[in-house]
Amino acid sequence: MTTNTTATPKHSTVTFDRTYPATLDEVWELWTTKDGFESWWGPEGFSVKVHELDARPEGLLRYDMIATAPQQIAFMKQAGMPLSSPSSLTYTEVTPQRRLAYRHAVDFIPGVAPYTVSTVVEFQAKGDTVRMTVTSDAMHSEEWTKRASMGMESQLNKLTKRFQR
Repeated sequence: MTTNTTATPKHSTVTFDRTYPATLDEVWELWTTKDGFESWWGPEGFSVKVHELDARPEGLLRYDMIATAPQQIAFMKQAGMPLSSPSSLTYTEVTPQRRLAYRHAVDFIPGVAPYTVSTVVEFQAKGDTVRMTVTSDAMHSEEWTKRASMGMESQLNKLTKRFQR
């Protein structure tokens, strides 16, 4: 394996692209309202409880991520992580029904100094569907980037199920 080092390190991102049989209003609401966000955020086996959602630039979204399924509970215990952990993100851009951007605080990994991950979500209506593209920074390690990607895939699959008509 060869590693190339350059003066400007490459900024690694992960992108997810989905199309849902939904309206822009429906998809936007899932990202910008307490009920909407709680209905799908978090991978399978986790739920969230939103405490604050202020969808505007520099507004906060504060929530608890809660392990609820036996497999996830066992994993969290084995990893030395709490079953419920507070999470927060700060919106950096909110363009209604077109684009959301936010910085997510990564402050829940034992032994890893807190840092942020930036994410951009773009929405595009196409006939009676909405194309949603989510692009996030890679995390501090390949293992955690893989875990975060699996989590996002799981969340997006919840939306796929939700919009099956």
